[in-house]
Amino acid sequence: MADNPAQSQIAQHYNDIIQLLGEDVTRDGLLDTPKRAAKAMQALTSGYEKSLDEVVNGAIFESDTDEMVVVQGIEFYSLCEHHLLPFIGTCNIAYLPENKVLGLSKFARIVDMFARRLQIQEGLTKQIAEAIQEVTGAKGVGVIMEAKHMCMMMRGVQKQNSSMVTSVMLGNFRSSQATRDEFLRLIGK
Repeated sequence: MADNPAQSQIAQHYNDIIQLLGEDVTRDGLLDTPKRAAKAMQALTSGYEKSLDEVVNGAIFESDTDEMVVVQGIEFYSLCEHHLLPFIGTCNIAYLPENKVLGLSKFARIVDMFARRLQIQEGLTKQIAEAIQEVTGAKGVGVIMEAKHMCMMMRGVQKQNSSMVTSVMLGNFRSSQATRDEFLRLIGK
């Protein structure tokens, strides 16, 4: 039914769910749906298969830069752990380097690694900030994420224009209002 043992088990569960919903799993449009859904779920949660060291892959470079570095508008999608529905948005990251900088693409890779796990946005924001702090040893890290949550838009209260903003400030970003204000100004908030 699927390409690997876990995928086969997941596909079987999707098959059972579709049947329990009252659908005919033998009809043409649904024949391969359990397999496709299992493959999609594994892709959407592929962050469990990665480690921070693997994602960073040694891309930390010596630098005398000590001014704020901002990477903004990193697109992400994740699945909320409460309903397994997507939340989609952007992530803005800033840090104050201390003798080393992180390769630019690694910010997006770190965001993706954590986003592709089941969780809540608040936890995702914290995981990203702590990971950047860990790998760079920065004097401070700030992360601001804004997302639309399908669990709020498609079910429950069904509010289409709602979004959620979360932030985590570490080090100088937490202790210095001026540093926080500079970050917010640079990302247009």
